[in-house]
Order: sequence, then C-alpha cells, then structure tokens
Amino acid sequence: MEIFNQLWEIILHLYRDSGLASLGWQNYVMIGISFILMFLAIKKQYEPLLLLPIAFGMMLVNIFPGIMGNPSTQLMTLEQLQAANLDPASYTTTIFNDVTYYNVTENGGLFYYLYQGVHLGIFPPLIFLGIGAMTDFGPLISNPKSFILGAAAQIGIFITFIGATLLGFLPKEAGSIAIIGGADGPTAIFVTSKLSPELLGPIAVAAYSYMALVPIIQPPIMRLLTTKKERSIVMEQLRPVSKVEKIIFPIVVVVLVAILLPDAAPLVGMLMLGNLFKESGVVDRIAKTAQNELMNIVTIFLGTTVGATASGTLFLTPKTLGIIALGLIAFCLGTACGVLFGKIMCWATHGKVNPLIGSAGVSAVPMAARISQKVGQEENPGNFLLMHAMGPNVAGVIGSAVAAGVLISVLK
Repeated sequence: MEIFNQLWEIILHLYRDSGLASLGWQNYVMIGISFILMFLAIKKQYEPLLLLPIAFGMMLVNIFPGIMGNPSTQLMTLEQLQAANLDPASYTTTIFNDVTYYNVTENGGLFYYLYQGVHLGIFPPLIFLGIGAMTDFGPLISNPKSFILGAAAQIGIFITFIGATLLGFLPKEAGSIAIIGGADGPTAIFVTSKLSPELLGPIAVAAYSYMALVPIIQPPIMRLLTTKKERSIVMEQLRPVSKVEKIIFPIVVVVLVAILLPDAAPLVGMLMLGNLFKESGVVDRIAKTAQNELMNIVTIFLGTTVGATASGTLFLTPKTLGIIALGLIAFCLGTACGVLFGKIMCWATHGKVNPLIGSAGVSAVPMAARISQKVGQEENPGNFLLMHAMGPNVAGVIGSAVAAGVLISVLK
C-alpha cells in the first residue's frame, strides 16, 4: 500500500509541474495561433526565416512560461541554506534586524538572456548590418525619384500616430505602434525599446507577422487603387550604375542622416556599413559573414525571443489586440500612400511609371518588390517590374529608419 501511495504522490507531483495544471485558455489560443503561423511559414513559405522561429518561440513560451522567466533573488537563513545543501560561502549576505540572510539568486530562463539583445536594442542594428551587406542600392541610385515613393509609404506611420493618440494611447505608445506601418521588424523593435519597452512584445510580433503576410495584405490594396491600364504599364530599363557611385552612396547617406537626425544613426549607420562592406570589394570575408553567419544567428535569436514575448495571459488583452489592429491599419495606409504617390508620378511622367512599384515603398525587402512584380505580371506577362520596385523598396528601408529617428527625437 505504501508503494501505491508513493506512486500516487509522484503522479501528482508530475501533474502539478506539467502545463496541464498551470496553463489557461489564453495559452492554448496562442499555441493554436503558433500552429497557424508555422503552417504559413512551411506550407505557404511566407517569410519562413522570420515566421518559423517566431511561431516556435510563441508555442514554446505558452507551453513552458519559465523559459522567459526573470532572474529572482530570495533571502535565506543559514538553517534554510544548509537544509537545501547550499554552500554559505557562495552567497553574499544581508543583515536585517540583527539576523544574517544569504542572497540566493535563481537564474532566469534561457530566452530571458537571449531577449536582452532585443530589449537593449542590440539585435536591430546587427540585422541592419546584414541587410546592408545583402542590398543592392543600384536601382535607387539609378532612379532617385524612387526616394519619393519610399518616403510616401512612411506617411502611414504618421497618420497612425495621430490616430492612436486620438484613441487614447500615450504619445510614446502611439509612436511605437505607428512604426509598425513601415513593415520593418528591426526598426519597430528599436523604436519601441527606446519609447515604450513595455509594449515590445506585441509590437514586435505584429511587425514581423505583417512583414510575413505581405503577399496576403498588399495585393488587394494595390488592385483597389489602380486600374488595369496602370498595372499593365511597362517601364523603361534602368541605367547602369558605376562602382564609384555605389561606394559613395552609403557614405553620403550616413553622413547626411547622422548630421541631420542623430537618433537614426545606429540603424542607418549599420545599414550603410554593411553596404559599404559589399560594394567596396576589399572585405569579402567580412561582407559574407554579415550576410550569412551573423545575420542567421541574430535572426534565430531575435525571432524566437520575439515570439516568446507572446504569452497568452499578456497577449490576449484589449490593449494588445488594439495595438495589433492599429499596426495592420498603419501597414495598409503605408501601402496605400505608396501606390497613390505612384499614381501621381504616373500622371506627372505621362504614363512612364507603373503605380504598383509605390507599394514596395514599405520596408519589407525584397518581398514587397516581388509582390509588385507579381501583380504587374498578372495584367501583363511581359512586364518586369522587380528592379524598378527594388528602388522604392530599399528607399523604404532608409525611410523607415529616418521615420524612426524622427519619432525618437520628438518623443523621447
């Protein structure tokens, strides 16, 4: 009988330690959402490099919340320490009411430590370094008018900022929410870590999710705002860009931005440093490391820890759901503004600019440019818009970083 009692105690202990005893319905909802995101990443291949680690981190933290647990310190007497078979010499002491207590610190969860790269704003500039090393600014240099479309797509950020403020969010919160409209996860993380760190989880998840869902979100807006004739416009071939131009460009951009808007310097500076590595041709080993090993490692850490902020009990609240909804509105407005400015350029150039490339002004590189190409070819199979759309797309990367600098400078 004693054996059965001991066995029963073991079973109860295992149950109390399992997720079955501690998880609520919110956790199960988030686990379900993580499965959907994994399906989209694996089956539909919607930005799998981002969506898959985010979805897995989301699933893991809702099964085992302790993986994001904070370090904790408790005070123990000498008797308690000895009962726990701990060495008193290993701990500092605190004297309270003439009693000596030992400071016993428990380590945090694995993701807590990895998440410090997000929380301290370290990962976003490193991601920008890798993006710069992989980006060809040639289409933008060849067609400087693309800067207008890249800037136009950022208008959605500032419209959403005003709307979020009117809805009762604090200015810093509104700025963090609005930056989602740039469709740039690292920038959204960077801004939020400076302005509203408490909102970092939902904003990061929303920003990266909308980046991954560009193929679903953008095409209906593009078709709604353009005519069949506009979508069928074939653009002239871009002029060749010299190596000297490509080397000078990142230097000029970072000097101008750093002088005029210092708060944007960490993002733009690392973006242009990576690009200079690539275009200079003299540091191939560093350029390849930035493009591959460094970029991949940071992406794994950033994606899984961002997903791990989406704990059901914290995520499924009216405020968080409002943030996600406003983020979607910001992204849709950014896409719409880019397309509308593309229509203006189409009119101003007497039909030489296809308005679809304006949708690529958001910072989702290169997915947004590919969507411009895809929608254009649906109307005209002989239409090749990819290189033309890459101009606004890479301009959007710079534009979102500049918009981030403006928000930080005004609101910090």
